[in-house]
Amino acid sequence: MGYDAGHFDVIVIGAGHAGCEAALAAARMGCQTLLLTINLDMIAFMPCNPSIGGPAKGHVVREVDALGGEMGRNIDKTYIQMRMLNTGKGPAVHALRAQADKFLYQQTMKETIEKQERLSLRQGMVEDLIVEDGVCKGVVTKTGAQYFGKAVVLTTGTYLRGKVIMGELMYESGPNNQQPSVKLSECLKALGFELVRFKTGTPPRINKETIDFTKMEIQPGDENPSHFSYETTESIKDQLPCWLTYTSPETHDIISNNLHRAPMFSGAIEGVGTRYCPSIEDKIVRFADKPKHQIFLEPEGRHTSEYYIQGLSTSMPEEIQIRMIRSVPGLEKAEMMRTGYAIEYDVIVPNQLWPTLETKRIRSLFTAGQLNGTSGYEEAAAQGIMAGINAARQVKGEEPVILDRSQGYIGVLIDDLVTKGTNEPYRLLTSRAEYRLLLRHDNADLRLTQIGYDIGLIPEERYRKFVQKKEMIEQELERLKQTKVRPEPNVQQILREAGTVELNNAVELGSLLRRPEVTYAHIEAISPSPVELPEDVKEQVEIQFKYSGYIEKQLQQVERLKKMEKKKIPEDIVYDDIHGIAIEARQKLSKIRPLSIGQASRISGVSPADISILLVYLEHYNQVTAARSQ
Repeated sequence: MGYDAGHFDVIVIGAGHAGCEAALAAARMGCQTLLLTINLDMIAFMPCNPSIGGPAKGHVVREVDALGGEMGRNIDKTYIQMRMLNTGKGPAVHALRAQADKFLYQQTMKETIEKQERLSLRQGMVEDLIVEDGVCKGVVTKTGAQYFGKAVVLTTGTYLRGKVIMGELMYESGPNNQQPSVKLSECLKALGFELVRFKTGTPPRINKETIDFTKMEIQPGDENPSHFSYETTESIKDQLPCWLTYTSPETHDIISNNLHRAPMFSGAIEGVGTRYCPSIEDKIVRFADKPKHQIFLEPEGRHTSEYYIQGLSTSMPEEIQIRMIRSVPGLEKAEMMRTGYAIEYDVIVPNQLWPTLETKRIRSLFTAGQLNGTSGYEEAAAQGIMAGINAARQVKGEEPVILDRSQGYIGVLIDDLVTKGTNEPYRLLTSRAEYRLLLRHDNADLRLTQIGYDIGLIPEERYRKFVQKKEMIEQELERLKQTKVRPEPNVQQILREAGTVELNNAVELGSLLRRPEVTYAHIEAISPSPVELPEDVKEQVEIQFKYSGYIEKQLQQVERLKKMEKKKIPEDIVYDDIHGIAIEARQKLSKIRPLSIGQASRISGVSPADISILLVYLEHYNQVTAARSQ
């Protein structure tokens, strides 16, 4: 028999990266929130790589921070190395990546959650959902505790019917030998949700004391580290290096000679793996002509000897893994501390979700993270904060928050999932964003902080500083447009040193800054700002002038997108009534039920001709509806 264990506004199941953001967002927005997790010691755990950020992923962490989330603040407190990637390329692809002290990261996040007002943290295995009349009303744990809530957010990661695979060895397990969640998966199936099997994997961990670093290339952090959070002011200078080595011909031979024992190729693995993070055995087969592959050695923390072998993800038998490791230069005497493995788990097919991340089948039930078919801590955190925001706003009777593709990588991520679905673990890439020059790493606050403030996640003091920064940027942009500079000797000298042509007549400072060779530092030397400007303000001014033509072009594209997004599609429309639309398009539209013409146009299998017919039908539909209401 169960018992009434408490009533809450929002209940979050799972305390991984999605669950932490969802619970913190809901509580900070004024909802009494419960966060339930199988094991309190695994909050914000990093079962795979001990890092946060990278291309596109780093952008997402900054967006989560700009909305008022926690991941950026947490990694800024706990990193052991920080590097800005792609600095030789344009600002659209600059990306921050941090190596985490994974244990300190967990502890710090757990402490944040424990201290958060209106947030209760409990250990418990959720096995059932309380659903009445198509509405989720609460959850039931293994011990019979019944928790009632006005909204429920599922963030179960890779735990649903988790199965660990190493060679011929297979057993039911969540990541890192945690308990799997079996009955909750069965519950979702019984409620009519379509589930599929995905797979991910992790490499072995080895003992630092047994690594010969003299045979490797050092990979240090940045001398002046940047930060993920706009609130961080203090840098951690005492950084730890990573190390680069490569596989050898012997490594390739060991793998090739044992492919019959590799679950990836023997048929033992049924789940679909991630394309962008393949196992080492997959890389050897797919790139057979490549003589070597990069291997990065990454410390897992300041107070542990465990090193993560980035690039050597595998599900080979344990004894083969030891031989593989010892065939890599610098790892000849390495001792393995943890074995690499593959893990299979159940995933909800994501086009069963609205763009709010509420499920279409059960009202007041939201899902986020790897359960929705994504890979990566950052993608999970992004979904988590949006699910938490929308669950809280639903409870409060407020309109949902849906970011579009022009507002953030978070908008791209969620739109891709709910509109296109995914047949493999989804990873965010800069190439997925058609407006990536607008969605830069450096301007996440300018894009999203106002939204974070409006919904109650950005405090007054932080908002005041944001408004001040925005005003500084606007004033300096205006000054550079209005101020002319003449061809005086000191000006010509600065231009010569910059490697650009001298002036023949007076020009605006802004047009000078558009020159490829000229930086804001040169403009400062010619005509300094009347007020002291912070570095991030100078950066914004320079980028906005240098890329103004491209930015303007993308803004025009965004305006066209917004017109399409404004053309709403009624929820009760019957696509089978629309003659002329292709059968495939009709089926896809009926399944996904897009909210706008813009979303409908992004569904694979829906052609421009189908959209034209749909627009004509909607015009007639709206006229008939308007006539009836008169």
